[in-house]
Amino acid sequence: MKDYKALSDIQEDLNKGIITCENLVNKLLEKISKETSLNAFLETFDESAKLQARLIDEKLLNNSAGKLAGMVIGIKDNIVYRGHKVSASSKMLENFESLFSATVVERLLAEDAIIIGRLNCDEFAMGSSTENSAFGVTKNAANQAYVPGGSSGGSAVAVQAGLCLASLGSDTGGSIRQPASYCGIVGVKPTYGRVSRNGLIAFASSFDQIGPFTHTVEDAALLTEIISGHDRMDSTTSNVEVPSFSQSIFKSDSSKKYKIAYIKDCLDHNGLNEEVRLAVTAKIEELKSDGHIVEPISFPFLDYMVPAYYVLTTAEASSNLARYDGVHFGYRSPNAKNLEETYVFSRSEGFGAEVKRRIMLGTYVLSAGYYDAYYAKAQKVRRVLRDKTNEIFSDFDFILSPTTTNSAFKIGQKSNDPIEMYLEDIFTVQANLVGAPAISIPLGKTANNMPFGLQLMAKAFDEKNLFNFSATLMNKQ
Repeated sequence: MKDYKALSDIQEDLNKGIITCENLVNKLLEKISKETSLNAFLETFDESAKLQARLIDEKLLNNSAGKLAGMVIGIKDNIVYRGHKVSASSKMLENFESLFSATVVERLLAEDAIIIGRLNCDEFAMGSSTENSAFGVTKNAANQAYVPGGSSGGSAVAVQAGLCLASLGSDTGGSIRQPASYCGIVGVKPTYGRVSRNGLIAFASSFDQIGPFTHTVEDAALLTEIISGHDRMDSTTSNVEVPSFSQSIFKSDSSKKYKIAYIKDCLDHNGLNEEVRLAVTAKIEELKSDGHIVEPISFPFLDYMVPAYYVLTTAEASSNLARYDGVHFGYRSPNAKNLEETYVFSRSEGFGAEVKRRIMLGTYVLSAGYYDAYYAKAQKVRRVLRDKTNEIFSDFDFILSPTTTNSAFKIGQKSNDPIEMYLEDIFTVQANLVGAPAISIPLGKTANNMPFGLQLMAKAFDEKNLFNFSATLMNKQ
């Protein structure tokens, strides 16, 4: 069977009778079983995936199939699916079976997507390497000695390795775009409020957004279009109209010229790999030669973004994860003899080291003596960042930057240095702090043959132009 990279190719072969959805699912399940060393899938949903495939094959015969017929997709292990296990890759929720489906899952199934399994991630989506999972490290398919990025590392690797056509991840500070960069695929973080968080196990509620991993911008646009829109189960979702992103790409004028900013501080950053710097600089010159206006801008707040992000997200994590106490939700320690021990032992044994670190940081910055010094100040910084970013978008269509400072690092290389690991988010956190949409598309490879990506950020709810321009860039490569 072909190694399909685009839904259009699958649907063409389905319509010609060359393949069936059931045949496609069986082949992918077989492939997943042979690639267990990657540790991308925590579980495959064999029975429900095959049943869904058979139902869609019948719909195809009746010409009543949805837009995603033939789309085999994996979901990050923090997105719930009724009757299926979900654990946020944590011992705290091991063997928990969801009683309902996330809104994004319902919307995928309504358009005849086939959900093939749940994908490994950093525990409760806290990490940048997928080394923090309670169920083992996920490995980069380009070289298994390297991390895939995180926290949505399993979602990225599953697409990278061809174990499914697309996947869903969640992005709190770069957790879709950074692994997309490391794995050489497309990753999208939609505008905050564009996609419902109902059924997403919360990390930091004012930052989290669900988005897709794909090989093509066209498939990413279609998936984003389908999972977007107001949801009465999530009061933070917007009523802003959802355009037909996928159709817009096909109808867009590829000769349209845009005004693009790049933050000079990013390209001058001393942590930026020289090969990445040269590739981004070359792309800037190429865009200029194509007639786009590309100008450097000053953004004096680069060094404040990661600290503000970690103060705010750890505070929200401390609050969100308080419910997992061995009494209300989650793992209960068999060693506890009284109520206090139930709380202490259950949380100590149920959470991993990184989650405990962030809970303690968050509790500290929310405490009475430090709330104003840290949390309140970080909220003010967030507002300054948002105002400055909106000011940039009053003059420019996009902000361009490297997605990451480097290609993937080796497994274990940064595990003992939390600060260095946190700085993985230096170019991606801006979009989450200000709620803007952003995409990572493949740009090149470093000398060790590991991929890295280019990031584009647009103003809030302007995914249409973001997809149109990204598709033009991808099609030129």
